[in-house]
Amino acid sequence: MQRPRLLSESSETPHLEERNQQVEDKGRVKYGELVILGNNGSLPQGDKGRRRSKLVLYKRDRPNGIKRSKHYVVKTPHASQAILDTTQHSISYTLSRNQAIIVEYMPDEDTDMFQIGRSSEPPIDFVVMDTVPGGEKCSEGRVLASTISRFACRILANRNNPKESRIYAAGFDSSRNIFLGEKATKWQEGHDIDGLTTNGVLIMHPQGQFCGGDAEPGIWKEVSVGGGVYTLRESRSAQQKGKAVEGVSNVLQDGTLIDLCGATLLWRSAEGLAKSPTKEYLESLVDKVNAERPMCPVGLNTLVIPRKSSQDADKQDKQPYVYLNCGHVQGLHDWGVEKGSNSRTCSMCFKSGPMVKLSMGIEPAFYVDSGPPTFYAFNPCGHMATEKTVKYWAIVQIPHGTSAFDSFCPFCATPLQGYPGYVKLIFN
Repeated sequence: MQRPRLLSESSETPHLEERNQQVEDKGRVKYGELVILGNNGSLPQGDKGRRRSKLVLYKRDRPNGIKRSKHYVVKTPHASQAILDTTQHSISYTLSRNQAIIVEYMPDEDTDMFQIGRSSEPPIDFVVMDTVPGGEKCSEGRVLASTISRFACRILANRNNPKESRIYAAGFDSSRNIFLGEKATKWQEGHDIDGLTTNGVLIMHPQGQFCGGDAEPGIWKEVSVGGGVYTLRESRSAQQKGKAVEGVSNVLQDGTLIDLCGATLLWRSAEGLAKSPTKEYLESLVDKVNAERPMCPVGLNTLVIPRKSSQDADKQDKQPYVYLNCGHVQGLHDWGVEKGSNSRTCSMCFKSGPMVKLSMGIEPAFYVDSGPPTFYAFNPCGHMATEKTVKYWAIVQIPHGTSAFDSFCPFCATPLQGYPGYVKLIFN
């Protein structure tokens, strides 16, 4: 199965690779990007092949999309011709031990298909593993206990209208089949049959324009194998489906969140990304703050906000920290340390509370504006971003577990603490 060329598939140096990629990408039709929440520009272990922090979806040289063709009832689905034919895309809905409905799909010259899941098999374009809060590497035990489906979902992009990309639950395996077992949630309405995957694929469209506007989080819904949109089940894998939602479609909008039960993806359209800040712009905001030469009131040394966390080791004496209860930015020092606790007393306002290292949120896709360098930081991780960006993500509720929702930092997936979950930075 053909898949898009990925940005990391090169042995060249990063700068040369990026430059060559820009030349290669010029003139290609871009549908959008899928970005995994919790990664600040790259995976903790590095972007490699189809395992990376984001997938850029381009119009393929040749279409590989599919569309529904016909369906019929069989008694032995695993022995049916459509299932055995590895060139035929089909979905098998098992109704009982000796009855199933097979839905066949035919090639569609008007769409490109991209598949996402935990499997590393060839049909998967974007291999997604569980996101570990704090941006740490995923342990082997965590991988084995993953709740992300091996073939989680698929996206069909309209080749004639690049602004239209639709998401569907479940992806086709190496034999081009999707099996919904006897216990899977499924239903028939007239001649149509549809179903849900075990842990579901949830989507949340933002209300308003994601970037450049005053967007607010929308309401989470579940998308079916056939592309229908439904209210959430009582719990993640409950047998009873939700109610059909009128007026909401499976067409991805700029800023749509896709939750795969273990990892959450952000969809950014090509048009939305054109309005978003670039990495260079974000770095320029850091440079503007550094140009003001902020100073630590205790050590009287100039603080320098690093553009990347990898620079921290070389500039520990200049590394800024923030007191999360007041927002004052200082260097690392021993003044005000409370023995036997993680609490410190701020030398500026004398408020006591935790202090954390500041680092820049450098992934442009997570920004909802290109605002001035009035930075805010998430509590408790210390990732800093523009005011509107921090305030937006602080009220976004991300599915967690079977029925819980939490707000977390989009740059490292650390759950936010306290109210409002962030602090305004005050530089001396």
